[in-house]
Amino acid sequence: MYDYAGEWASRVGLPAKSGVGGGICAVVPGRCGIGIFSPPIDARGNSVRGIKVCEELSERFGLHAFESGFAGQALEEQFRLRKR
Repeated sequence: MYDYAGEWASRVGLPAKSGVGGGICAVVPGRCGIGIFSPPIDARGNSVRGIKVCEELSERFGLHAFESGFAGQALEEQFRLRKR
């Protein structure tokens, strides 16, 4: 995440690696991996849309590693509902 690493940790809260080609690989520890590719990059070399997608997924599914109750429970519940 280059110079965005600290802000990424506080805003998104998922371990991740980005590439200047527009890709982001993020991990929800013990649950899943997330791969995003969208070439438009910002001044720091990170995918603009990729950052937005990860922020949305983290917020919507409660994936932030620094929040109380982390472990992707909301994500797990979504998958459980789909299996029924």
